Amino acid sequence: MAAILITLLVVALGITAFIRFAPSDPADWHVDPLTVTKPGKPNNWLIRDGGDAPAVILPDTPDQVMAKLDAIARADPRTILLAGEGFHKTWITRSARMAYPDYTSVRLEPSGKGTKLSLFARSRFGASDFGVNRARAEKWLAQLAR
Repeated sequence: MAAILITLLVVALGITAFIRFAPSDPADWHVDPLTVTKPGKPNNWLIRDGGDAPAVILPDTPDQVMAKLDAIARADPRTILLAGEGFHKTWITRSARMAYPDYTSVRLEPSGKGTKLSLFARSRFGASDFGVNRARAEKWLAQLAR
């Protein structure tokens, strides 16, 4: 019985270590919210025309919006820039306890005198994120609107 428990513990620790230390390849996770195909799992949130919510129009220029958004993202706990430059970036945010990685990709486009923002937030592991990605996206957008 002890051997089974030790084996289960080693497997659980191995899975936890894999989740925590698995590399995040930008080729896989730095996607364009305008062209991505949304998976059928509920652990993602797509903001673009035809997505879960429409693209957001902001009055500032794309340069101003990206500067604000980058500061907002980097101020979020356990969030770093994964890839991107200019008006297309992806940040990775890890959960507090298990360090599950979530990815938020943003694309900005000029729109009249302002900026059109599209965003794709998603989890890497699991089928449900309990609304965390949507909540993070909406929090960032609310901070942008100030």
